[in-house]
Amino acid sequence: MAAKSFSEEDLSCTVCCDIFKDPVVLPCSHSFCRHCLQTFWETKGCRECPVCRRISTMEVPLSNLALKNLCETISQERSQAASAGSEVLCSLHGEKLKLFCLDDKMPVCLVCRDSVRHTNHRFRPLAEAALQHKDEVRAQLKPLLEKVKVYEEALQDCETTARHIKMQAEQAAKQINDEFEVLHQFLRDEEAARIDALWEEEEQKSQMMKERMENVSREMSSLSDTIRAVEEEMEAEDVTFLQNYKITMRRAKRPLQDLEECSGALIHVARHLGNLKHWVWLKMQHSIQYTPVVLNPNTAHPDLILSEDLSSLRASDQSQQLPDNPERFDYFLSALGSEGFSSGAHCWEVEVGNNAIWQLGVMAESARRKGDVKIRGGLWRLGHSNGKYTARGATQPETAVKVSQMLQKIRVTLDWDRGKVSFSDPVSNTHLHTLMHHFTERVFPYFNIVAPFRILPAKINITVGR
Repeated sequence: MAAKSFSEEDLSCTVCCDIFKDPVVLPCSHSFCRHCLQTFWETKGCRECPVCRRISTMEVPLSNLALKNLCETISQERSQAASAGSEVLCSLHGEKLKLFCLDDKMPVCLVCRDSVRHTNHRFRPLAEAALQHKDEVRAQLKPLLEKVKVYEEALQDCETTARHIKMQAEQAAKQINDEFEVLHQFLRDEEAARIDALWEEEEQKSQMMKERMENVSREMSSLSDTIRAVEEEMEAEDVTFLQNYKITMRRAKRPLQDLEECSGALIHVARHLGNLKHWVWLKMQHSIQYTPVVLNPNTAHPDLILSEDLSSLRASDQSQQLPDNPERFDYFLSALGSEGFSSGAHCWEVEVGNNAIWQLGVMAESARRKGDVKIRGGLWRLGHSNGKYTARGATQPETAVKVSQMLQKIRVTLDWDRGKVSFSDPVSNTHLHTLMHHFTERVFPYFNIVAPFRILPAKINITVGR
């Protein structure tokens, strides 16, 4: 084979160190794979030779046809040898590859071992080197396999999360439909009641007009009979007229009743239409509650079940299959409010009832939520356990809180700007404890409780201003 007079180095691209593929030649006589050269130029930002750094004036380098044909011939011979199942021979000497050069990291034949190129190089038998290097590759492959497992688990988590997202959307859509159906039914009932009131007034006013028309008709008929009788007497003979003069005169002088003014006869339209939407809205408030804080289900521990209106929670009999998203508590039976606060004053009340163990307060957004860790850092809370009430801040020691009787409700007041978290008893309106801290990040209402509890609705006050 003519190709055997060339060394492997002569047939290798200096960029990719592999046999040339579609070789091109530069004016400086150096050859490279077309793709390798183009990639090198794009990386460098100029058309220089990768070997001698000489700038090329050629935008499109010329193909090295001779080198291309030679490389294709060698590649074809290698392919044919591999497909025939024959032994792999040295491309330079045509001898069987029996050794592995540890310095050049390549299999060689016995002639290669004695050549100048491999002077003072170290060699191992091919089988021994293959076994050793397979172990090395296997060691390098281990973290890749472990990474694949991590990706597989991440993919499963994504699939679980995707299913949960779909379920969340379906449940939320159903609850939205149910809530609006309640509002629609209220409006339909209110509409029907107001229409009924309107028709009831119309019926009353119409009946009043009917009775008035009947009275006027009777009076008018009676006057008409009197007038006709008097006119008939006046047309009689003089003697007859004068004989009946007194009677006729009494008839003509009959007392006349004035018609009463019919005030309030028309429908009171303003009563039915005036500020209609406003009055319906005010009435609607009796059936609508506003909770100043609602729970975020994406933060709740899997063993907690939230109510549909997100104002209460309870412990479930068994853990729910929920995505282990970063926001969720996975050790403590805790949950956060849906809205964080980074300014202003905020207040909410919680009905804890006779629960034996609970903690309420606020938690920093950056505080850890995963694992069996002390979440005191970034937590300001009032708690009850073993019949004792204690308070603790993020950088403050635990303090005993004395109470006169068991607390059923707790009011939490946050003044972010002034750095105050206060706890009080709304039943007796008694202050319990205040924690001070200079807040620098957003905080969320915090709830840690096993037995059922609920966040109490707030009173809605409406003022009309000009």
